[in-house]
This record gives sequence, C-alpha cells and structure tokens, in this order.
Amino acid sequence: MKERGKIFVWTLFDFANTSYSIVVVTFLYAVYFKKVVASGEPIGDLYWSISTSISMIITALLGPVLGAIADYAAGKKRFLLFFTLLCIVFTALLFFVQEGNIFWGVTLFIVATIGFEAGLIFYDAYLPEITVPKNYGRVSGYGFGMGYLGSIASLAIIYPFIANENIRVTFPISALFFLVFATPLFLFLRDNRRQVDNKESYLSIGLNRVWTTLTHLRYYKNLALFLLAYFFYIEGVNTVIYFAGNYASTTLGFSETELLIFFIIVQTTAIAGSVVLGIIADSIGQKRTIIITLIMWLITVLVAYLIHDKSGFYVVGLLAGAAMGSSQSTSRSLMSKLTPPERKTEFFGFYSFFGKSSAVLGPLVFGLVSFLSGDQRLAIITIGFFFIIGLGILMKVNDPR
Repeated sequence: MKERGKIFVWTLFDFANTSYSIVVVTFLYAVYFKKVVASGEPIGDLYWSISTSISMIITALLGPVLGAIADYAAGKKRFLLFFTLLCIVFTALLFFVQEGNIFWGVTLFIVATIGFEAGLIFYDAYLPEITVPKNYGRVSGYGFGMGYLGSIASLAIIYPFIANENIRVTFPISALFFLVFATPLFLFLRDNRRQVDNKESYLSIGLNRVWTTLTHLRYYKNLALFLLAYFFYIEGVNTVIYFAGNYASTTLGFSETELLIFFIIVQTTAIAGSVVLGIIADSIGQKRTIIITLIMWLITVLVAYLIHDKSGFYVVGLLAGAAMGSSQSTSRSLMSKLTPPERKTEFFGFYSFFGKSSAVLGPLVFGLVSFLSGDQRLAIITIGFFFIIGLGILMKVNDPR
C-alpha cells in the first residue's frame, strides 16, 4: 500500500475510536453517570474521578511493558486488536447500567477505558512507520482531525436518541461505530511479525526491556524532560476532557441538546486546530507550537472561570477545541521525533504511562475540590496550574530540527 493509503487507513482508526471518547468519556455517559446512576448527588463527581483514576493507573502500569513486548515480537496489531475489542464489548455493556448501579457503572467504564487507552499505545506507535519524520506534525494532525470529524459523525448519528431521551441506546451505537471504522486498519496495515525465542515469557521480556530502558534513561535526557513536561500539561487536558460535560450540565444547567451543540463546536474547532497547527509545527517546530497551545489553554481556563452564562461557555468551547486538537497532535509528533526507532513502541508505552498517570491526579483534584466545596467553579482554577508547570519544563526541551 502506498504512503497516502496507509495514512488514510491509520487516520480512519482515529475517526472510529473518538466515538468512545466523545459519547462515553466526555459527553453522554459522563453526564448520565452523574445525573442518573449517581442520582445527581455531588459524590457522583468523586466516583467519576476515582473510576477515571483507576483506569489510568492500570493503563499507565501496563503501557511500557506491553510496548516493550510489541517491539520484541513486532506484534502491535495483535495487541491493538485485543484492546480495541475489549473497549467495544464493554462500551456496549454500558446499556445495562441504570440508576443506582454505581458498582457496575464504574467497573464497566474502567475496563472499557483500559481497552481504549491501552490500544492507543500501539496505534500511536504506527506513526513513524507510515510517513517520514519531516511530515510527523501534519500526519499526526490529520489523525486527530479525522478523530474530531468522527466525533461529529457520532454525535449526528446518536442525535435522534438524545432528542427522545433514550440515552442508554447510544452506548452500543458508539461501540458499533468504533467496530465498523476501526476494521480497515486491521485489514490493510501490515504488522511485520517475526519469529522469537519463546524460552522466556513475554512478560519477563517486557519487564527486562523496560528495566533496561529505565537504567539507560540518562542517555535520553531530552526525551525524559519532554515526558515530564507532557505529564503536567496533559494533566490539564485530560481533566477538561473528563469534566467538561459534567461541568456544563451541573453548574451551567446545559440540557443534552445544548451539550450536543457545545461539543459539536468543540470538535469543529479541534479539527482546525489539529490540522492547521500540525502543518505549522512542521515549519516552526513542535516545541514552539506546543507553547502556543499551552498559552491558549491558560486563556481558556481563565475565561471558563470568569463566565457565568451558557453563551459565554460556547466561547470556551471554541478556544478549548482549538487548543485540545493542537496540543494532542503536536505532542504525538514531537514524541515520534524524539523516540529511538528500535524502541518506538516501548517509548510510546512510556508516553502513554506519563499521559495516563497524569490523568489520575488532575481529575482526582477536580473531583475532590468540587465535592468538598460543592462548587465546580473553584475546581476549574486547579487546571491552570498544571498548564503553567508543564510550560515551564517544556521551555528546557530541545526540539531537534
């Protein structure tokens, strides 16, 4: 398959998997869990933050080991298929979660999220294989752009069910959408498998390779510095993703239809942000582009804290979408540039480790502040600190030209 075909099939998976992130993580299930499963009680925020934290801790611990195993056996596609199906099946099972089913609501969500997030490790690691380094920025941007387009398509499909207040049906629909559009990657992208000596278990191999990388991390100081910066600023991004719908619904009184409009605005500007700034990143460098997006995030947090009406929050959606698309796509392309080719999946496992472990602290702080104070507006302030710390560390990273 030619490069353009590989890139299209690869981005189609982004188109597919964002049906989970928008329908379950950010929008409908997040709101459904708080309003219906947790009966609208403030402790629903705490349950939600705990469930996201648990899923991210597990993914963070699995990521480097799984990546190391995949590098050793060249088995990215097999791992990606397993975790994709795990996410799809448990997303469909969310249909059976009803009022008061907090345990099952949390458990099914945790397993589905592990499948989604762990799969991204192997999906992201395909980037260096489908294009050349000078195009990492734009191709990563195309992927995120397709992802946000997939979010809009998902929202359009489930809109009739939202209008009829049949929210539970949207979860299996999201799972089906993921399945259909993820399939081409498994049919058309090659995975160069090789014979390996199975005298040692895959788990032992993975742990040994991770330990070797950790003990030689001093040789990758620039990459380690970037991962530390990424840990902090993606903390803020993840918190926004997990609590945007919840905040709009609880604090500002958004209806499901108003939330739908809001997230369409977010996804539309995210497409523009990921594609346009992805192209810019290939010209001015990924580091400079990420700095621009972090400044955009700080402005977004300030505006979100100051506004008190629904119309103003739509402006927040415009800003957040552009910042979210560009910060995620440019981070992935910079990671691809800094990563040694022979350990690309393993290092993307560490990339996932820092990204997912960061998603533990931010949502947990937000949930705790919201629960203890009873005011989600105060919790917004905590997000800005993560962007400031990440920006400070990023300034020390060397962006190779």
